Amino acid sequence: MNLTLRFLLACCAALLAPAAAHAKGTLRATLNTSLNQLYPAKATIGEEYIYNVLVFGGLVRVDENLKFHGELAERWDSSQDLKTWTFFLRKGVKFHHGKELDSGDVIATFKLVADPKTGSSARTHMDLVESFDAVDKYTVRFNLKIPYAGFAELMVERQLKIIPADRLDKLATEPSGTGPFKFKSFTPGDKLELVKHTEYYEKGLPKLDAVTFRIMPENAARVAAIESGSVDLVWNLPLESIDKLKESKVLTVDAVPTSTWDGIVMGNKTKPFDDVRVRRAVLLALDKAQLAQFAVFGHGMPTHSPISPRHPYFNKQLSLKPDVPQAKKLLAEAGYPNGFPITLHVPVGRPTRERMAIAVQHMLKQINVQVEVVRMPFNRFQTEVSGKSPFYMDGYFTRPTLDTSTYPWYHTSGSWNTRMWHFSSPRMDALLDKARGTRDEKELAKIYHTFQQYAVEDVPGVIAYVMNFANAYRKNVKGFKTHSYLWLDLRHTTVE
Repeated sequence: MNLTLRFLLACCAALLAPAAAHAKGTLRATLNTSLNQLYPAKATIGEEYIYNVLVFGGLVRVDENLKFHGELAERWDSSQDLKTWTFFLRKGVKFHHGKELDSGDVIATFKLVADPKTGSSARTHMDLVESFDAVDKYTVRFNLKIPYAGFAELMVERQLKIIPADRLDKLATEPSGTGPFKFKSFTPGDKLELVKHTEYYEKGLPKLDAVTFRIMPENAARVAAIESGSVDLVWNLPLESIDKLKESKVLTVDAVPTSTWDGIVMGNKTKPFDDVRVRRAVLLALDKAQLAQFAVFGHGMPTHSPISPRHPYFNKQLSLKPDVPQAKKLLAEAGYPNGFPITLHVPVGRPTRERMAIAVQHMLKQINVQVEVVRMPFNRFQTEVSGKSPFYMDGYFTRPTLDTSTYPWYHTSGSWNTRMWHFSSPRMDALLDKARGTRDEKELAKIYHTFQQYAVEDVPGVIAYVMNFANAYRKNVKGFKTHSYLWLDLRHTTVE
């Protein structure tokens, strides 16, 4: 073969390679870590929430402007006393395996969520429900124990995605939803593949043929991948990369404020954190403004609780400033005048928490608390640390309502509280119960102001800041908007 022919063949191969690797209409995106399971009601991490929204549907949807719309329910209404809610399902909606959605699927979904054996974190919402039943094939009624004005909004929760009643035994291995994309394959540690649901109920959607998620735990690898063009979209862009990538001529960086938070879990039933004085000492030793600057590079705001400083119910009267002398005094009163040693577990792949842990380690030295920071792979962290260790870093995404942002973490019976910090306070319980039955905005503002006061006095755990959320995508990605709930709505997205 002569040199000219060899050169031409090499050029042809180079030109054809990208087309073969990147099929038209396929979006290549990144995830930070592997999914732990494929059943939506048991989802606990952001990567699973993304999968849930793309593969399954809920009764109600919230858009990127935080407006609520019908999804699988085309409409709903409530009784005058807000204790009876009726949802009217869309007709002709198909699951991926061909079954038509009906009220039996909704009932089967909520029965599983309500069953303690399922272990769903959304079960706490079922405490509101006295009973639910199918009125007819396309109508479902929920009878509540108390008046609850936000019940329809609750239906956007990440775990409350509707599953088919005829495939309950296949949820973990052969998932089938009503979402815009169908599950194709999942290789832990490598990739998740989804393909277009051709019978999706919204005509003409989704516009993509497929989505392939590459699992890339390292920040540098994700940034390099988007810069080189080997992926089209980086979900949950490392906040330290925002300013740099905004200068790129081939990328769009899209950042939005959220109520997503990072914090410290202290096991309230485990020494030394069974003493509220110790928990208060930890809180008072921390400079939350500096934590926000160091951990999220200023792309966030210090807060007392999951209620963002941007929210009208934020309690501005409470101090966010540290008080090291008072912290030392409280430790001495609790029997720890010389401090104590403690291990702080941190998940790898959550860089904001890793940075915050280092800052916490240095800040707690001021009160003679000697912190050893131990980083763990995320999957091991989920199974060995989360809900078990007395002292670890964690964080949670924006929720649809103030009730869903607070009740699960601060009420004695709250699903996340019983998993994490095991906090119990009769006055907090009474306050959160009262909020659920209150419709008056002024009264709700007073309730949630007091809630924040109790949170900093009783210190179930430390919530340091709420942070912005960012995605980066290449200019050939069209029709995509970043969602403050941190999931990906790819129905209108295309790749040119």
